[in-house]
Amino acid sequence: MKGIASYDTMETIRNTNEWLGATARAFASNPVFALNPHPMFRLMGAWGQVTERSFSRMIVKPDWEIPPIAGEEGQDHIVYVEPVLKRPFGDLIHFRVARREPRPRKVLLVAPMSGHYATLLRSTVTSLLPDCDLYVTDWHNARDIPVSKGKFDIEDYTLYLVDFIRHLGPDTHVVAVCQPAPLALAATAILAGEEPKAQPRSLTLIGGPVDPDAAATEVTDFGNRMTMGELEHLAIQSVGFKYRGAGRMVYPGLAQLSSFIAMNAETHAGAFINQIFRESRGMASEGDKHNRFYDEYLAVMDMTAEFYLSTVERIFKKLEIAQNRFTVNGKPVDIGKITDVAIMTVEGGNDDISAPGQCVAALDLCSGVPDEKKAQHLEEGAGHYGIFAGKSWRLNIRPLVLDFMDEHSALPKEPRHKRRKSNDKTSDCGINDPVGDSRKIPV
Repeated sequence: MKGIASYDTMETIRNTNEWLGATARAFASNPVFALNPHPMFRLMGAWGQVTERSFSRMIVKPDWEIPPIAGEEGQDHIVYVEPVLKRPFGDLIHFRVARREPRPRKVLLVAPMSGHYATLLRSTVTSLLPDCDLYVTDWHNARDIPVSKGKFDIEDYTLYLVDFIRHLGPDTHVVAVCQPAPLALAATAILAGEEPKAQPRSLTLIGGPVDPDAAATEVTDFGNRMTMGELEHLAIQSVGFKYRGAGRMVYPGLAQLSSFIAMNAETHAGAFINQIFRESRGMASEGDKHNRFYDEYLAVMDMTAEFYLSTVERIFKKLEIAQNRFTVNGKPVDIGKITDVAIMTVEGGNDDISAPGQCVAALDLCSGVPDEKKAQHLEEGAGHYGIFAGKSWRLNIRPLVLDFMDEHSALPKEPRHKRRKSNDKTSDCGINDPVGDSRKIPV
């Protein structure tokens, strides 16, 4: 009951702040105050507007809202999001572009499960759709999954990836963003050992903690400081009575969000203060930079306790992937068995979540892959978010990733813009959001 009480307390605080914001907005917008146009009432209404919106977004799963894709003859093609495989803890979804033949590049984009929904990759999806037949892992919020559905840890996550890759077939290119990078590597190794013909053509790992000890960050320091007993006691709670997963042990999204904001509290506080003043002056809008960013950033999901704890213990503390000692259902997973899959790693020079060195370690682990099938790219000046959704991704990294897929595919290349050389240096400080690339989303 202690865990449920804590969980419901957080939800009560969130709900109360949403109500206070709505009350302040409604009170300040009363027509009677138009007779006394004091700026205090405008500020009160603006504070209420921003507060109500912010706290209400914390329990909403964002929509994908993918814009139409421009066709070769100038027509627009509507994008439909369709589930292909449905599982209790996550689905494989397909972005079907209406009235367009599937692109030769079949890509599985593995979204992180680290407190945000897969829609965190919306801009990544939008950028890949013109050139790819795209599939994405859509992980479910643990608070909405009944206890009767069982557990879900990193071994189950890995087996989900194995099933998804096997379903899509051997002509698939897998792109794993951040947290799932080591598990996507393990899933590929399982297929290499058990079903070599089902392996993907290429595997691209972007900013993931394959070897967390390769470079220290706040995330790795926190994992090393805390014992597993302390972590379980402080972080794990039971889903409250409001949701279908009542009683399930989880790492709550609201707790994760608190740690996200604490990592960069001054920047976030400044962004909200500026938005309140913009709202009071009538300069804010539904789709402005602040709302677009925070509508996604504040929408958090719960992770199952076993997934969160096993990630910390086995990936960060025991370094099972980094030392090639990972097991699934008691069977060793030998990454060295990967021989036919092309491997590429992408890192950001200013990434303070998965620092340079953590992801590129995958290339040494893949001892069976010939050097001509390996590639690495370090994007100077790019932070964590920028390497998969910011300016660096759009201008430099995306063309390199598409080229890498083509170079290791039996399919013909498609014409597109010429790729940049991997030693090009592009700053990633111009992302269209109110906090730049310092948003610190630890995926």
